[in-house]
Amino acid sequence: MNAAPADQIRLLDVQGLDVRLQQLAHKRKSLPEHAEIEALTKDLAQLRDLLVAAQTEESDCAREQTKAEQDVDQVRTRAARDQQRLGSGAVTSPRDLENLQREITSLAKRQGDLEDVVLEVMERRESAQERVGELTGRVSSVQSKIDDATARRDAAFGEIDAEVDSVTKERGVVAGAVPADLLKLYEKLREQQGGIGAAKLYQRSCQGCRQELAITELNEIRSAAPDTVVRCENCRRILVRTAESGL
Repeated sequence: MNAAPADQIRLLDVQGLDVRLQQLAHKRKSLPEHAEIEALTKDLAQLRDLLVAAQTEESDCAREQTKAEQDVDQVRTRAARDQQRLGSGAVTSPRDLENLQREITSLAKRQGDLEDVVLEVMERRESAQERVGELTGRVSSVQSKIDDATARRDAAFGEIDAEVDSVTKERGVVAGAVPADLLKLYEKLREQQGGIGAAKLYQRSCQGCRQELAITELNEIRSAAPDTVVRCENCRRILVRTAESGL
């Protein structure tokens, strides 16, 4: 294949722009904010699970407290009714009086036990409420950190994407001036060779594979016409000759 030396030099410009696009893609993918957001999101999920558990515990305690307080009210009401009967003089039988007094005593003990249950439930509920408050604050704090990291990531995205757009437009202009057959070969090699399809021959070394060329290969390149498109024997990339090639 033949191509004017200027077109071959221009191919190096295309390669440089392609390398820059690769760098920008890598930069976009490896922004530190990605790992930061991922770690924070995991923390947030765990905290939300803990928060739901604490809220559930608080809700269960609330229902348990309501039930215990209702039990206390029922016993208190019954005890008050019995006390009223005892004081009214309506019960005159000694046996009935003894039974009524025994029941009042039993109800008093039952009320005390139930009130202890209410206090125990209230303490558990208060502890759960404190836990809910603490976890709510932690969730809010982590969410704020995620929002901040996301904003920083999006700002970086904006800068990178703007440069990608600019480089892509420039590449279109430069590549448009390269002969179609040369550009086609370059694109094929670039796909095969990890993004590098053309490399400068610098000081007798291929800048694509970083290998110094053998003397026989250098002699062949020296004798080749300026418009001959030469290839590296090691990596098969297009070798572009310049004043720095050392020929």
